[in-house]
Amino acid sequence: MTDATLDITISTLGHLGDGIAEGPDGPLFVTGGLPGDHLRVSLQGNRATILEILTPSAHRRATNSDQNHHCGGCSLQHMDDATYLAFKHDQVVRALADRGIEVPVDPILATPPGSRRRAVLTALRAGHKVLLGYHEKGSHRLVDLIECPVLDPAILAAVPGLKKLAEPLIPRKGELRLTVLSTAAGLDVAIDDPVTGYEKKLIQVSALAAEIGLARLAVKGEIVIEARAPVLMIGKIAVVPPPGGFTQASAVAEEELARLTLDALGPSKKAADLFAGIGTFTFRMAPLMSVHAVEADAAAIAALDKASRVPSGLKKLTFERRDLFRRPLMAAELNAFDAVAFDPPRAGAQAQAEQLALSKVKRIAAISCNPATLARDLRILLDGGYKLTRVTPVDQFLYSPHVEVVAALER
Repeated sequence: MTDATLDITISTLGHLGDGIAEGPDGPLFVTGGLPGDHLRVSLQGNRATILEILTPSAHRRATNSDQNHHCGGCSLQHMDDATYLAFKHDQVVRALADRGIEVPVDPILATPPGSRRRAVLTALRAGHKVLLGYHEKGSHRLVDLIECPVLDPAILAAVPGLKKLAEPLIPRKGELRLTVLSTAAGLDVAIDDPVTGYEKKLIQVSALAAEIGLARLAVKGEIVIEARAPVLMIGKIAVVPPPGGFTQASAVAEEELARLTLDALGPSKKAADLFAGIGTFTFRMAPLMSVHAVEADAAAIAALDKASRVPSGLKKLTFERRDLFRRPLMAAELNAFDAVAFDPPRAGAQAQAEQLALSKVKRIAAISCNPATLARDLRILLDGGYKLTRVTPVDQFLYSPHVEVVAALER
């Protein structure tokens, strides 16, 4: 059945937060549906779009923004706080259970609205207008950013200026990507996929960047203008991230992740920080223990190295550029450390976990933005003789289905 209208009742939630109801041909997945909702929907295969909320769920709350119904970012904003936090907590519990891991999971640590400091936005032309925002969930349609409960207010306030900045660089038949980072020095903007021949427009773009007060602007990885160094404080160390480079999305969440990581590592003397990035955990570990930081991205390692050169009372700090997916630290190398922290991308760290399971490392902090791949890696470590001492979710990605987790293990 396609393009039909149907009245349904949502019975449960799926792992991405979609409501699930029984349809004429099996389960229906309804974006924005909550258990107890009685809805009139239109059907498109096994998905349904809400046309009318006939009877709202007791777990539904009114939202301040109409954008959350369309924007692919805030897909869970319609849940009341208790339902929302329970859903995210359950994501972690279920992922662990799927790997046969039955352990207590701490209550999720919440982050406040307006605390997301990093956003990847898309710009395109719509007639004589420039749209700047996020794609609608499961669609190429761009939702123009007018209000947002998640973003740092400094990013939201800059939207009109960012549209002016983007306009000369948008491809005639395509989209422009802007990575925007809010720092104490101002906004750091990195632009990718500009129009062919963009080099001729860099003088114009530089003037626009100065006009809207950007700290730094880079296009295709090349710094166009840097009025002020876009510094992030990591512990007591000032770090300038590479343009468009990875940073934790929320400074509040980063502090929680770091605190949990240090707790997991305990009173260690010599540690490795794997998938170290720009030193998010390295620079918090280094005042307490000697650290060997390993990262594949050359720009991130360079930023980490430069920041470490300022005298700051750190213990011995060494670096290594290495692709840990292709060439993980082997057990014999790991045995030089009594503690390891690892924070891989969403794909997890299976090869590295296999070597850790063979090692004699005493304490491990496993940080992950994907409970499923974390559970896989934890299963490897548990089978290798480690025990889980603590699992704590952190709500870094507010109103989205994603959740960050820190797991502490001991040999």
